[in-house]
Amino acid sequence: MANRIAYPVILTPDECGYLVYVPAFNIDTSGENMADAMEMARDAIGIVGIEYQDQGKELPSVDDGELVTEKGDIVTYVDIDFDAYRLKCDNRKVRKNVTIPYYLNVKAEKLGLNFSRILEEALLAKVGY
Repeated sequence: MANRIAYPVILTPDECGYLVYVPAFNIDTSGENMADAMEMARDAIGIVGIEYQDQGKELPSVDDGELVTEKGDIVTYVDIDFDAYRLKCDNRKVRKNVTIPYYLNVKAEKLGLNFSRILEEALLAKVGY
């Protein structure tokens, strides 16, 4: 079961879309539309939260920070699973040894195919990214 936390965010309509404030982390971001603003909030929370964890700091409580709103603001929640977010953002490469038929290797090399890229794309498609 995922370890998800939902943090309150304040969305303020703006001529460019939405300004987003996350009180628990005291961070700001923005988005071109509501969906983009929510995704940007999740990314901001994820990036700062992982930084907190890496520095040994405790993650803020969902009740941390002050929810100060003005007319027209929208208060909602953005959920995040910090462990899943960390895995998604970890782009380190690992070496894998694979075995393929000789004839396939010869044909692929003649075409100048990048084995690593093809394997990565196939795995991403297989796991649903």
